[in-house]
Amino acid sequence: MFTLHLRAKPEAKTTALQVAADGSVTVRLKAPAQDGKANACLLAYLAEVFGVSKSSVELLSGHTAPFKKVRIGGVDEAAGQAVLARLRTPS
Repeated sequence: MFTLHLRAKPEAKTTALQVAADGSVTVRLKAPAQDGKANACLLAYLAEVFGVSKSSVELLSGHTAPFKKVRIGGVDEAAGQAVLARLRTPS
């Protein structure tokens, strides 16, 4: 299992994951931050990015906060870091 710490930014123009040079992860979400829509969008998007089922992605903390902790089942630490490295923004 891979645990990801990230910052979510709802109500963006498009949904996208960005990894800064320092390793911090930001996910911009098209969905609004109301009635759990942004969290649902986040989990579905992370499932797509990491190539796992939606049920394999679990929000551990940060349900109502911008900083979130997410567990991704079926992905080990090395595979998770490889996906993030592929998405890293050049410095």
